[in-house]
Amino acid sequence: MTNTPTSKALFIFLSCVCHLVFGQICYSIPEEMERGAFVGNIAEDLRLNIWELSTRRFRLVSDDIRQYIEVNLENGNLFINKKIDREQFCRQNPTCSFAFQIALKDPTEMHPVEVEIIDVNDNSPSFEKIEYSLQISELIAPGARFPLESAHDPDMGTNTISTYQISANGHFAVKVQSMRDGSKSAELLLEKPLDRERQSTFYLTLTAIDGGVPHRSGTAQIIITVVDANDNAPTFDQEIYRAKVLENAAKGTLVIKLKAADLDEGTNAELTYSFTNHVTKRNRALFTLHPRTGEIRVQGTLDFEESPVCDLDIQAVDNAPPGFSGRCKVVVDIIDINDNAPELDVTLVSSAVQEDTPPGTVIALMSVTDLDSSEYGKVQCQIQGNIPFKLENPVVNSYKLITGDVLDRETVSLYNITISAWDGGSPPLTTSKIVTVSVTDINDNAPRFTQSSYNVYLMENNTPGTSIFAVTALDIDLGRNGEVSYSILEGQAQDRSAPVYVTINSKTGNIYPLRSFDYEQVKHFKIQIQAQDGGSPPLSSTASVNVIILDQNDNPPVITSPLTWNDSATMEISSQSVYPGYLVTKVLATDADSGQNARLSYQFLEATGRNLFTVGLLSGEIRATRHLNDKDIITEKLVICVKDNGQPSLSSTATIVVSILSNITEKPLDGTNKPLQPEYFSHLNHYLIIIFGSTSFLFLITIILLVSLKLKQGRHINENYNSTAHCHDRRNSTDVLNRGYATNEPINYTVPCQTEGYRYTVCLSPESSKSDFLFLKPCHPTLPFNNLGSQETGTTK
Repeated sequence: MTNTPTSKALFIFLSCVCHLVFGQICYSIPEEMERGAFVGNIAEDLRLNIWELSTRRFRLVSDDIRQYIEVNLENGNLFINKKIDREQFCRQNPTCSFAFQIALKDPTEMHPVEVEIIDVNDNSPSFEKIEYSLQISELIAPGARFPLESAHDPDMGTNTISTYQISANGHFAVKVQSMRDGSKSAELLLEKPLDRERQSTFYLTLTAIDGGVPHRSGTAQIIITVVDANDNAPTFDQEIYRAKVLENAAKGTLVIKLKAADLDEGTNAELTYSFTNHVTKRNRALFTLHPRTGEIRVQGTLDFEESPVCDLDIQAVDNAPPGFSGRCKVVVDIIDINDNAPELDVTLVSSAVQEDTPPGTVIALMSVTDLDSSEYGKVQCQIQGNIPFKLENPVVNSYKLITGDVLDRETVSLYNITISAWDGGSPPLTTSKIVTVSVTDINDNAPRFTQSSYNVYLMENNTPGTSIFAVTALDIDLGRNGEVSYSILEGQAQDRSAPVYVTINSKTGNIYPLRSFDYEQVKHFKIQIQAQDGGSPPLSSTASVNVIILDQNDNPPVITSPLTWNDSATMEISSQSVYPGYLVTKVLATDADSGQNARLSYQFLEATGRNLFTVGLLSGEIRATRHLNDKDIITEKLVICVKDNGQPSLSSTATIVVSILSNITEKPLDGTNKPLQPEYFSHLNHYLIIIFGSTSFLFLITIILLVSLKLKQGRHINENYNSTAHCHDRRNSTDVLNRGYATNEPINYTVPCQTEGYRYTVCLSPESSKSDFLFLKPCHPTLPFNNLGSQETGTTK
């Protein structure tokens, strides 16, 4: 196959043919173009700048694995990538083309392109055999026609066979007929009567000429033998018969039954039916003709999509030598059925999308085809399931898979999108494809603490650097977006910034004290913890941590009265003034601790005289137990011990030396000890009773008011703080009672519940640091265990 100069000139003309039909770009090129030959400038046809081809990721999308066309991104020229032979590419189809699509991004566009292959006259007509023989009776009248073998030319259109010619002779001519499919057939026409005695054999040359420029031709030799035979040819009642058959007809299905008549009798009227030489090999393989009955039946597999019509030329030949024949044509229409399912071709634009991708973003491009015709070839597509994706149909048989709603990776991270396509048959044929799209993470979730506020109870005199608590924040994002780091923002504690007291591990959230705390200096402080993720920009959240310092019995009592020197005090009393219950002195002591740790008790460690003096256990008052006499010693040494109620208990001692003086002024003493008159006691008793009754009444009213305020304050605390009640085992209640706490607002001491035993809530009022009473309330029976503090020393607000 070669290109002629004329075909090259034709290429120059056809390659410039570029036009838009309903948004489609069409090119026409001749076949057999060399690799690299120019087809058209796609940038100009799409009205694009050359630089846009690269920036918008220009690419060709084709269903065919053979890439016949390529594009030069530097100038926008389409060029031939592979030589195209139309006869091999489209066979005998009258039109020959192939299509592909142009894909652009930012924004995403699809442009269909069709390239028509123009036939070039590169094939000469040829006959199946180089020599054919005919026998013609001399009785055949002029005007008789004899079908000749048709030549074959793979070219199409004007390049196929246009006429036949026969060598010069005195009896025969060629009659050329046009077939329904556009092909030409030749018949030998008898123009003058034959005389076998004058000439019994004719040697003619049949020439087939195509319509190309320049013409191409092929020849075959016709040998005609003139014989003597009957003089009537068979005839059909119709010249053309029409029949219809389904494309799924089974083998042996009757298509039509032909009947020809011959006016001769005997053997001259016996007919044999057969296909003429005009019937193609393909049609001979699809149908069979019974030589005696004339029945045409199906013997091959019919396919409407391959050929919707089959032309069969039938001849009936009588048995009398040389055999006259009659001809007719049978046109078989193949009826289409819905035997082809739709085909989906999916081109992924992106298999992974971010969860903040806006609705309408193109995910994939799809083309759908159905080889069936009419309603059977109309295809619809749909996405299965309720998912945030949808299909758009901008061009017939082309679809876009786009996002239809906002995506959330934390809800669904992977979508298997099933796309179904079905045709218009009944029942319809369907096909489906699965497109997998993954959703990538963005930093759209801030870390969240398990609690918005934490309470940490820390015993004073703690060890610096030992973890006292750990906060936890969770981030449901992935990778760096989910990596949480902790830091201390701000806080106030005793007019100092909180970071002076504690530090935090940025990875684990563990809180470490930087110093040993003294309850007497710092009773509580508050810090703000920030949890920040590693996203860009980072997201964060905060939680407050209330650190409450618990008192420890670390301060011994200090004796403030009487004044001592080197832990010793001296005092004098008159022996005549001492009587049972006589107040010698009162020992006063203070303790810097609070609560039970500051509850003091007094006792003698050493006394010179036995049973002469006693000391009040709680009051510290030293009183005489009896009158003094001359036998008593003049100087009494008392060693008194003051200890607190802490665990372990701390104490202080002091020595009081009491000097007993003899009576010098006895008269004034007698006057002092002289009983008062009864009238005086009578009036005094009345006053005392009135004062005592008034005081009792006022005390009762005060108690009622305090109880009412206490109940109201309890409800107010529950409403404002929603603090969860915590439980304390009866066996561990002593530990709670021994912890003193003083603050400006009510605080709940909490200790985790034991499996068995009684539960109490220890509520300390602001005055409880100086009180010996603790108010115990039973835990609420309906509170769930999971609302308890996340740590041993924490509570949940």
